[in-house]
Amino acid sequence: MSITYSQIDNKIQTISQINGAEILPCKTAWQKYAWARKYFSRKPENGYFIWVKEDIKLPLSTCIFIATKKFKQNLENLLVLEKGVKAEMFGTCSVMKKNLCSSHIARGKIILKQDSVLDYKHFHSWGEDDIVETNYEFILEKNSKLNYFYKTLLPPKKLKINTRIICFENASAKMTLMGDFKNSNAEMKDTVILKEKNASGIVQLRIVARENCAISACSQIFAEAETKGHLDCQGLLIGDKQNSVIKLSPKLVSKNSKSQLTHEASIGKISDEELVYLQTRGLTQRQAVDLIVSGFLEK
Repeated sequence: MSITYSQIDNKIQTISQINGAEILPCKTAWQKYAWARKYFSRKPENGYFIWVKEDIKLPLSTCIFIATKKFKQNLENLLVLEKGVKAEMFGTCSVMKKNLCSSHIARGKIILKQDSVLDYKHFHSWGEDDIVETNYEFILEKNSKLNYFYKTLLPPKKLKINTRIICFENASAKMTLMGDFKNSNAEMKDTVILKEKNASGIVQLRIVARENCAISACSQIFAEAETKGHLDCQGLLIGDKQNSVIKLSPKLVSKNSKSQLTHEASIGKISDEELVYLQTRGLTQRQAVDLIVSGFLEK
């Protein structure tokens, strides 16, 4: 898979033009397109602008890296899919070295115009002393569809995620958020707003907390019309030291008597029976735990 856009610190490394799409630095897009400015929270300095005008055969791929010690990265990104367009996107945000003590702040908007479809997979991998904060808003116009998958592969010291999805008539969104945390403090907030008739939203949350973790996750769905929504929030505590905590806060708010909103939430631990069974099959305790965690995150 070729890279559509890549950046190290604040220096752009790659911009590959694709038939049917336009890729620019966000600063250039601000100057070039007056219509795009309404989607930015402020005049951008760093980040990408991707405008998908037609169906594209290859997946879009963005790679954002930090390579300098104590570097502070601040990005403003914008992705726009035109009417009826289908696209697939892979995003990676990561450090290139350990012990950088860096910070990564990213905000942006993803706009799905009428009848468009986006499959977006987003992966984070950080060092133990990094600080990360992301704030993204998805706007789904009539009949558009979103499948958004986010996973923290290696957690930072502090993580703050705020994801907001607004669904208009007959739009549908599925958001999956996964994290395997150790020595980390994380605040996760995801919100789905079902604004118009027949909109639907599903949020699936999977959180694993190992040693020295404080994880707080708030998932919420607001129904403002005759719509359907479901929250599925699950946490898994691992370790014998009892020095970690998971807080799950599912929230449903309905302003329409015909809406259907449901949720399920649970926090558990690995059972001794599961560990013993896997160890009798030849796995070490660590291998058994990792296998159970892998299965939990893939549910």
